[in-house]
Amino acid sequence: MRELILVRYGEIGLKGDNRPAFEGRLVQNLRDALAHLPGIRVFRSHGRIFIDPAGETTAALERLRRVFGVVAFHPAVETPLELDAMAEAAVRLVAEERRPVRFKVEARRANKAFPLNSMELNRELGARLLRQVEGLTVDLHQPEIRVRLEIREKHAYVYVRDVPGPGGLPVGVSSPALLLLSGGIDSPVAGWYMMKRGVPLRAIHFHSPPFTSPRSLQKVQDLSDVLALWGGRLPLYVVPFTRTQTAIRKHVPAELSMTVMRRMMYRIADRLARRDGLAALVTGESVGQVASQTIESLAAINPVTDLPVLRPLVGLDKAEIIQKAEEIGTYAISIRPYEDCCTLFVPEHPATHPRLDEVEAAEAALPVEELVEEAVAGTELEEHHAQPVMVAPS
Repeated sequence: MRELILVRYGEIGLKGDNRPAFEGRLVQNLRDALAHLPGIRVFRSHGRIFIDPAGETTAALERLRRVFGVVAFHPAVETPLELDAMAEAAVRLVAEERRPVRFKVEARRANKAFPLNSMELNRELGARLLRQVEGLTVDLHQPEIRVRLEIREKHAYVYVRDVPGPGGLPVGVSSPALLLLSGGIDSPVAGWYMMKRGVPLRAIHFHSPPFTSPRSLQKVQDLSDVLALWGGRLPLYVVPFTRTQTAIRKHVPAELSMTVMRRMMYRIADRLARRDGLAALVTGESVGQVASQTIESLAAINPVTDLPVLRPLVGLDKAEIIQKAEEIGTYAISIRPYEDCCTLFVPEHPATHPRLDEVEAAEAALPVEELVEEAVAGTELEEHHAQPVMVAPS
């Protein structure tokens, strides 16, 4: 008998002829997540993905729980196709719970040549557990533990634990996109949701020294590290935005400055995305949350790019976004008190229903193409990879 981790996926199983490609990407992402743990092996067998953790189950599961495409992981015991061996494994796993429990046996016989059917396996294994583990009671409707048994071609697998994965699709099965990463609460969550749909990301941040501090940039770098834990890597474009922001402040009416600033950000992001083969832009905008996120404001901002602008948070409220930020590990970083360029120059009365013609008229005072080219030319690219992040307290 040996210990393995069974990988259970959901949506991938519905992909028809494309399923092997999705499974292949998932296997590679699992291997990448475990690359720094020596001796661990990921393999496929008869429609199942298995991980041999080489005695490092706890450490492996800590890294695996961030791999998109997985619904759950099951630490399991592989046994011969012998009832005594299966029962021995089940008794050991249930006894490790160290408390009286209500349980249910759920057997699945994929190997139809095995002499007992699923119902007979349930009864036989359940009876042995009742005899050998003190304090057990059967509860078929609300069990505390489900003892799962899978009978396959050459081996059986017994498991009781479910370690949830994030679900979704493996990162890399969709085309890449560019995330506008501000340093606030919303945009990292938007990036997480897009990675959950299999989208590999690059991020872009607009940095305006001396208006924004090195600590503001460090926030974004730390957020990029956290997102890389989920997506494998996150290259980050750092765009010099001081001259553009100064020009907007000098020449554009205050009430339209946020709209024009967002249009300039979209232009620069569009230019970099097209240059580097990225298929869409991603933002953390949620309808009505701030003045630049009303439907009229979004309509005035969008025309500067022909790329799709994906807004995964568009229908979420702030409480929902904060809850997800806490779950994925970005919230504590995002609330550090270091302002980014989007929050420094918010006018007292920003336009909430800007008209495209008045925005374009205000923008005519700017050397738009010159500012875009200068920002793109000065952009620096940083690499952020999946590795444990030690976040210093603010």
